[in-house]
Amino acid sequence: MPESATAQGERIAHLWRGGWIAAWIVGALVWGLILVAIIAYRRRSDALPTQTRYNVPIEALYIIAPFIIVVVFFFFTARDETKLMALPADPDHTINVVGHQWSWSFNYVDGDVYEAGTPARRPTLYLPKDQTVLFELTSTDVVHSFWVPNFLFKMDVIPGRQNEFAITPTREGTFAGKCAELCGFDHSRMLFTVKVVSPQEYEAHLAELRARGQTGQLPKGILPADPIEQGADSAVEGSTQ
Repeated sequence: MPESATAQGERIAHLWRGGWIAAWIVGALVWGLILVAIIAYRRRSDALPTQTRYNVPIEALYIIAPFIIVVVFFFFTARDETKLMALPADPDHTINVVGHQWSWSFNYVDGDVYEAGTPARRPTLYLPKDQTVLFELTSTDVVHSFWVPNFLFKMDVIPGRQNEFAITPTREGTFAGKCAELCGFDHSRMLFTVKVVSPQEYEAHLAELRARGQTGQLPKGILPADPIEQGADSAVEGSTQ
């Protein structure tokens, strides 16, 4: 797993490690039982072994053990997913990520500025360290997927729906981002860069975008037809923007 660059990433890494530990324990148990059966019941003569139609303890184990495994995995996954998908009531920043064939646009909602890219010129997303950022994901055309491997997190960008999640970057640096959903001819070029910087550098970058004339917000694309159903606070006028 890549080294996490967010506060939420450690929870995801912990779930991932726990899943592997459980898988190895179950695997070792199964392999051990197979070896025991091979050695203990290996053929010793030409006589056929005793034939049995069923074995109640073994068949009960086949039912109960998988049930317990599924319940345990479900519990920890549901617990962590609930915490990871919880949205803050008052995030420090809100950024609208717009996916389109075949690049990304970033609307810095609070600063009322934007950054846009093309397949030939990948855009850069700036994030402030140790501050919570709410992401609003929208698409202008088809399904994309917003993925930064070092966040240990990705989410689909779906036309007609606004998906949301929040993260808190904890490590300054430059990280690669990409689309993780096959979205057409130039899918492989749908790349972007993430720079986690100090809050002062973040504000300086917004001022730089403002000085370039990149003010206002780019179109979000295809918005939810029923914003109440999507969890929006107010109605959206029309189905496109």
